[in-house]
Amino acid sequence: MRRIRYLVAMSLDGYIAGPHGEADWIITDPEIDFGDIYAQFDTILVGRRTFELMVRTGRATMPGMKTFVFSTTLRQPDYPDVTVVGENTEQTVAAMRAASGKDIWLFGGGNLFRSLLEARLVDAVEVAVIPVLLGRGISQLPPPSKQTTLQLTGHRIYKTGIVNLEYAVST
Repeated sequence: MRRIRYLVAMSLDGYIAGPHGEADWIITDPEIDFGDIYAQFDTILVGRRTFELMVRTGRATMPGMKTFVFSTTLRQPDYPDVTVVGENTEQTVAAMRAASGKDIWLFGGGNLFRSLLEARLVDAVEVAVIPVLLGRGISQLPPPSKQTTLQLTGHRIYKTGIVNLEYAVST
């Protein structure tokens, strides 16, 4: 079964974006091999707000990956290069997990993360903690959310101060 892995950059105080979706605080590190990261996935899952930010920056899709956007307001004909999922989110994601292929990247959206986590469809949480305190913004796990136990499976500290933490979601 394919794994659904939530890979996300997060500020030290728990935000995945600034109050207006800003990501300008996310630093990069030359030691991080994004090509290697992208090669692990063939499918990406995003929520509507994250997708709209991607569209505004001219990067609505990622090369070599099928993009699924979870939204009840976007219309499929307006976005022919992606698949818009408006209903049956859990069934759609469960079917993706059961299909053959590489791992699935849960890319963006705290609300999408929360709903898939509560449905027990997230297998791993991989957080790049960026050395910044935002003070406010979009939370990694917006309320209301249930407590979920995680098991540390890996970690790495980069010279820039980024700390990468990898966890398996306990069942």
